[in-house]
Amino acid sequence: MDFAEGKEKFIQSWGALGSSWGVNRTMAQIHALLLISPEPLSADEIMEELQVSRGNANMNLRALIDWGLVSKELKAGERREFFRAEKDMWEVVKKIIIQRKKRELEPMLKVLEEVSGVDITDNPQAEEFQQVIRDIKLFSNKANATLDTLTRADSNWFVGTFLKMVK
Repeated sequence: MDFAEGKEKFIQSWGALGSSWGVNRTMAQIHALLLISPEPLSADEIMEELQVSRGNANMNLRALIDWGLVSKELKAGERREFFRAEKDMWEVVKKIIIQRKKRELEPMLKVLEEVSGVDITDNPQAEEFQQVIRDIKLFSNKANATLDTLTRADSNWFVGTFLKMVK
């Protein structure tokens, strides 16, 4: 496989993986392109490489900036903005975890808190409901605490802990 084929395969695969993160394919493909680019790219270069519209490129670049996965750079003598991806994979993983936690887990915890106050007086279905909500809430709070610990940790601690778990 030559470089162009490998690059295309990586970008397409990262794009497909993006849906697992809760992001759209184009956003993940832009991220992939910026990850493997040795230099920052302009929106025009991204549009040309991925064959996407200006609006699509700009919208997804803003989202990547919001996630903390991409930063904007200015080059002397250039009016255009350039974009660079965070290349430290530990930082990338942490930022993805933080965003997914904020978008998925925290809203669920809020709903669980709200529905945990259901009146169960003389209602067997409500008692079962309460038990299930308590169990989900317990698990969700533990997951939340674990993710908080993980995002505060440095990569050496994580790798060491992970290797201990797999032994």
